Amino acid sequence: MLSVLRVHLPSDIPIVGCELTPYVLLRRPDKTVTTDDVTDSAPLDGHFLRYKWYRIQSDKKVAVCSVHPSEQATLQCLGCVKAKIPVAKSYHCSPKCFSDAWQHHRVLHDRAASAVNENGTEEEELFGRFNSTASGVVNTSLSGSASSANLTNGSASLYPAAVTQRSGGETWFEVGRYKTYTPTADDIGHVLKFECVVVDAETKLTVGHPSTLLTSRVIPAPSPSPRRLIPVSGVDVMGHLDSDGRISSSGTFTVLSYNILSDVYATSESYSYCPSWALSWPYRRQNLLREIVGYRADIVCLQEVQSDHFEEFFSPELEKHGYQALYKRKTNEVHSGNSHSIDGCATFFRRDRFSHVKKYEVEFNKAAQSLTDVILPTAQKKNALNRLVKDNVALIVVLEAKFSNQGADNPGKRQLLCVANTHVNVHQELKDVKLWQVHTLLKGLEKIASSADIPMLVCGDFNSIPGSAPHALLAMGKVDPLHPDLVVDPIGILRPPTKLTHQLPLVSAYSSFARIGVGLGLEQQRRRMDPSTNEPLFTNCTRDFIGTLDYIFYTADSLTVESLLELLDEDSLRKDTALPSPEWSSDHIALLAEFRCKPRPRR
Repeated sequence: MLSVLRVHLPSDIPIVGCELTPYVLLRRPDKTVTTDDVTDSAPLDGHFLRYKWYRIQSDKKVAVCSVHPSEQATLQCLGCVKAKIPVAKSYHCSPKCFSDAWQHHRVLHDRAASAVNENGTEEEELFGRFNSTASGVVNTSLSGSASSANLTNGSASLYPAAVTQRSGGETWFEVGRYKTYTPTADDIGHVLKFECVVVDAETKLTVGHPSTLLTSRVIPAPSPSPRRLIPVSGVDVMGHLDSDGRISSSGTFTVLSYNILSDVYATSESYSYCPSWALSWPYRRQNLLREIVGYRADIVCLQEVQSDHFEEFFSPELEKHGYQALYKRKTNEVHSGNSHSIDGCATFFRRDRFSHVKKYEVEFNKAAQSLTDVILPTAQKKNALNRLVKDNVALIVVLEAKFSNQGADNPGKRQLLCVANTHVNVHQELKDVKLWQVHTLLKGLEKIASSADIPMLVCGDFNSIPGSAPHALLAMGKVDPLHPDLVVDPIGILRPPTKLTHQLPLVSAYSSFARIGVGLGLEQQRRRMDPSTNEPLFTNCTRDFIGTLDYIFYTADSLTVESLLELLDEDSLRKDTALPSPEWSSDHIALLAEFRCKPRPRR
């Protein structure tokens, strides 16, 4: 007969919006062991499994610590209450917790005070939108795709949850009838109970005792602090919120570039400082989606997107928000694991703002094969390919704008835009390979530029710090022949250095923070820039490395930067040691720029 051997929950802490799927080990009638589900629609030997989830609600209300969300709160900051800061931010589990967090906690007081002084009340803008819960704890609302519409936890007749039983000051509410359950805001601060039992398919009676497990208390999903768009083209050019809350002004568009940290790389060995629940993919994917959707960018360039996550999550979820998706998976000549876990570059664009014209895929492996065929004798080709073949790719998309800024004197002119999205090789010892990949991409973009009068954006994780040879090539159009990076060239792919040029007038979007004068919020952003390179101090922050690896470059003859997403402060990230953290779910930060197409002269 079918029997349950064990139930186990992989995730140690349940989080609002992150689905829970217990591991259920079964013994079949033939004595073999399986983890396959056995449903009432496909019973096994006349039996199937029935699942139930309960919320155990104590008569005593429970608050959760804002710093250590797995701990129960024992004190509350009255300054937060007085300043009307969302109540979830005010709870702490111990006096030591409160004193250790004070340096960062006091910023909430300062921001609340300045917001009241400037605008009366800016609570929603500063802290996001919050839903109160019965327990007195506050939880950040999920984006549309992760909201209640997507929390299918069982029969609709169960809502509102029915009281199942009551004992010893506790009430059990039945909240789900599927194997998988997604905690809601109502569950915050409460323990969940999972129950699995074998049922006779004919009589519908249970067989044997149910197998159960209890979770830790459900915690709210930590919400990233909102990041503002800072105008850089003059304080008089301010974007406005359109009907769906997206910042825009006539004829402008926004572009996001973000390395989201592939799940296959997000290991506890690499990021031991990040709590395991915050490193888990069910948590990170919802937090990343919430962040990405919140930026409401017209074009989204993501790197390190696993192919299965693109197909099963990001593509369908972002489609709900009006995006069309394009994807280029890395080639897998080097990769030896599961092909579904290979990552790649994903580009999304809003269908109401752009239409798709053309797509180009750049496989640096193929370019390496072509290069070695031309410049190297057969005997040297194997060593050269071993060095050059690293599976990296780029995705180039040509879009047509559905908006216009050409004016009445130039009606009907098509506004095209070329967007390149890439992830350059990570290995620091392969400086020649990095530079060759960037040069190969730029030569491909030059060919597109020569065939069409088209503004260009080059986005991605270039794994190259400011001042490196790849950065110099992008920003300056050439590399100094005496650049130290050129010393590493064992197979001669960089010679002569004079060939390392391109004609695209590329400028780094974030260098605008260093070039502009005084203005609202600009001084703070300038302090987050490196004055020697005119680039951000960092876009990647781990325990072992901090520096800039990500960029958005644009052709300055055809585009102007209107505003930039504010940079993050290192001190605010170090409260969680580094990235990723419960608040930010990648080891990189997102970059976003608002552009305007320059009117083209009439020909």
